[in-house]
Amino acid sequence: MTYQPTNVEAGATRTITDKEATKVAIGAMIGTAMEWYDFFLFSAAAALIFNAQYFHSADPTAATMAAFATFGVGLVFRPLGGMFFGAMGDKIGRRRTLMVTIVGIGVVTGLIGMLPTYFAIGIAAPILLVLLRAVQGLFVGGEWSGAMTLVVENAPLKKRARYAALPQIGSPIGTILSSGGFFVMTLLFSAENFNSFGWRIPFLAAIPMLLIALYIRSRLDESPVFTELLEKGETEKAPIRTVLVESWKHIIVGMAAALLGVGGFYLVTAFVVYYGVKILHYDAGLMLLGGMIAAIVEIPVLLLGGRLGERFGASRVIIYGGLVSAVVAVPSFMLISSGSEVLVILGMVLAVAALSFPYAASGTVLTGLFPARTRYTGVGFAQNVAGMISGFIPLAATGLVASAANHWWPAAAILIFLSLFTAVAGIVAPRMSVSLPGFKH
Repeated sequence: MTYQPTNVEAGATRTITDKEATKVAIGAMIGTAMEWYDFFLFSAAAALIFNAQYFHSADPTAATMAAFATFGVGLVFRPLGGMFFGAMGDKIGRRRTLMVTIVGIGVVTGLIGMLPTYFAIGIAAPILLVLLRAVQGLFVGGEWSGAMTLVVENAPLKKRARYAALPQIGSPIGTILSSGGFFVMTLLFSAENFNSFGWRIPFLAAIPMLLIALYIRSRLDESPVFTELLEKGETEKAPIRTVLVESWKHIIVGMAAALLGVGGFYLVTAFVVYYGVKILHYDAGLMLLGGMIAAIVEIPVLLLGGRLGERFGASRVIIYGGLVSAVVAVPSFMLISSGSEVLVILGMVLAVAALSFPYAASGTVLTGLFPARTRYTGVGFAQNVAGMISGFIPLAATGLVASAANHWWPAAAILIFLSLFTAVAGIVAPRMSVSLPGFKH
């Protein structure tokens, strides 16, 4: 029997109600919030803690770059996780695979919170930190792609962009919880006590959060699209090979479509926190507060981006969102370097809000690039290659800014490049996507 992706997918999703789609989307969002909480904790700690306690050096810039490199290590392992868990999700199911990934993420984050510092166990401390980060990257590699695949396959075709934006809200929620956790610790503890043990508490909080996420995720329904493929015996036996042979161009386009939402966000959060605290000598609490407020503003922007994608097509949201992000890059960094607390926060909010429009639409575009039988694997490849590149953006920005006498212009230039690169992907994506009736790419 010839595989007909349009017929299988359209038929399986025809009877899905908004109530059912909302339940799955919210459940996926909560699990994704857990994922990003754990991941953003590491980015904030790399900027504030790990550079001093795990990568001891007489040169502060070198120590910070080493900490950001460790942050990037987790993202290098994400494509491997995307391959492994993506193939698992395309063979045994989206829901079962997501139960495994969320446990791995939560356990590793708790272990990082227990890890002794360089001053306690010497060189073993950074080595163990790198290893834990690598394992975390493997599990995260299979998380977002699976959650997004589960959501779009549990949504009516015409409303996929709306529901695909909901798991993206997990990103700002994770940011609020992680930055908020560190912010509260800076209020409760002196600088000495925060650096000694206060920073560990948000990492250890991942364990009880894991239990909540597990309960919620256990109540999600399997994708009806995957169920129909399974019943018809049309699941892909070698999803990794099939994706690499048949969809390598789609991986490149998907990576580009996702790059601004991930890499730009790391630039405006992890790097800007470092730049504000270490170079501009702002209070760490101010930078964490700016990240939290930017994340709060991001939530309605993501919802709006989803609605715009539903009405006009997700690719258009990526195109115009990328252009707007390029335009506001320089003004945002001018505000961040102004010295005024209000303007610093405004600059962070402006940059994050602009790049959040393409981020809202990226899940819809990525899942539309791949047929259902290899979707989990394909989306995992594309998203995690973008994540791997993004992990080194704070490192690159730190080095380039240092070479420019600590001026912010190289960081702004990076944001402009990411924005335009993603906008081009929005132009290319529709002509490479799976044709689905009533769906606007």
